[in-house]
Formats: sequence, C-alpha cells, structure tokens
Amino acid sequence: MNGTRWSRLALGFLVVGFVVIFMPTVALAQGAQPGGISSNGVAWLGGAIGAGLAIIGGAAGIGRIGGSAVESIARQPSAAGQISTAMIITAAMIEGATLFAVVVGMMAVLKA
Repeated sequence: MNGTRWSRLALGFLVVGFVVIFMPTVALAQGAQPGGISSNGVAWLGGAIGAGLAIIGGAAGIGRIGGSAVESIARQPSAAGQISTAMIITAAMIEGATLFAVVVGMMAVLKA
C-alpha cells in the first residue's frame, strides 16, 4: 500500500470513530433514550474496537517480522541463528505490547 491509501484508510477510521462516539451523544441529548446507545454501551464498544485493533496491529507486525526473517535467512543462511534470535525477541516485544493494549481495552469494558 502506498502513502495515499494509508492516508485514506486512516481518514476513514477517524470519521467512523467520530460517528460512533458523537452520534449516540446527540441522540441521547435530544431525548431519544430507547434507540440511543448509553455511555456504558459506548465504553463497551470502544474497548472492543480498541482490543480488536491492537490484535490486528500485533498480528501484522509479527507477520512482517516473520516474513522478513525468512527472507533474510534465505539470502544469508550462515546467519540463521542470529536472525532467528532477533526475530523471536522482537516478536515477544510486540506480543507484550499487544497484550498490554488488549488488557487496557478490556479494563475499559469492565470499568463501565
């Protein structure tokens, strides 16, 4: 993906985020209680979306590390041990950050 596609994707996520966050507030402000989303529901939705995006980002990062490591080993087989060690350490760091992000998202859900 080039920079333009990433920019459009980021803009799309931003617009959807604003719609999800601010539309229920407007609906509740006008007295549309039965069809609106409560603040508890918005917290659940935000936590679930945050945890899902963290998982997607972590999976993409680990997949990219694995692909690059395999390509590097194919180019220079004599350095396979060093490349594998660096790959495992980096993947563990990404996994830790992803787990932390999921826990924070779930805490937002459970606190609500």
